[in-house]
Amino acid sequence: MAVDGPVVQVRGEAYQEVPPELARFAVTATARDRDREATLTRLAERAAAVRVLLDGSGPAVARRETGDLRVWPETRRSGERVVAWHGSVTTTVTVTDFTALGELMLRLADQDQVEVAGPWWELRPDSPAHRAARHAAISDALLRAREYAEALGARVTSLIELADAGPVDRPMFARAAFAGAADAGGPPELQLDPQPQTVQAAVQARFTISDPVLG
Repeated sequence: MAVDGPVVQVRGEAYQEVPPELARFAVTATARDRDREATLTRLAERAAAVRVLLDGSGPAVARRETGDLRVWPETRRSGERVVAWHGSVTTTVTVTDFTALGELMLRLADQDQVEVAGPWWELRPDSPAHRAARHAAISDALLRAREYAEALGARVTSLIELADAGPVDRPMFARAAFAGAADAGGPPELQLDPQPQTVQAAVQARFTISDPVLG
């Protein structure tokens, strides 16, 4: 598109830190036995125990997904003779109630042959924070264009083009700490510090400006 008159091209950026909205963690149940059927039975029982705990967690758990089922033989180095069978199954849990997160993770970790990893903090895909960052990036582009035009003794007159330069979000990990219960012999407490999530947005914009006043 042909443009008459001077043009200024700028990049608008926004960088914001907002509280996380979701926390994810992984629960892995494992089993090992010399007999394959015994391994599978134990694995199924431990996975069922995990499901029972998650079922009783109420609305705190927004979503759970079971995947990464593995069953494999352990053999001697000298040949293919199987000496034991191993099995594992992992469930990824998404939590929205952070006040119940620490207690839920500890209850799961207290199960026999269960490993808990996480949490990882996130924003919802449709979080308003993304929209706010995009709006801030556009405002920044317009402000820069006006500053450049003002330095030339001109003013911004119209928008020619606006392009999304792409956001970059970085997931953050939690800082976790164990603390003893208030009463001796009571259950442990897990203190979690949700870390702010970085939301970034950037745009490329071209504006026409009035004739500059030079000299």
